[in-house]
Amino acid sequence: MLNGIADIASWVLIVAGSLACVISGFGMLRMPDLFTRIHAASVADTGGMLLVLTGLMVQAGLGLTTAKLVLIVFFLLITSPTATHALARAARHDGVRSDCDREDAG
Repeated sequence: MLNGIADIASWVLIVAGSLACVISGFGMLRMPDLFTRIHAASVADTGGMLLVLTGLMVQAGLGLTTAKLVLIVFFLLITSPTATHALARAARHDGVRSDCDREDAG
């Protein structure tokens, strides 16, 4: 009984995380400039990754596999926002302007 509930919970988390990543991919196409696209991709990627890896942890149960997945989550929580910040900062340094910076913006 509990194995069935754990299977269902893990698959719900995995599918929800996958959908978050796919929807963010389509949503990025609708964003007006580089900075909002980077922000949308980073937030959805981090959230989707957390959901997928949490689903995998539920599926794996307590053990070495779950410990490794926790380390992967920690590593990705550190590197994903850092990489996004570095990309946005490099774009700003190269002179890329956001829609908010333009003079004709509302």
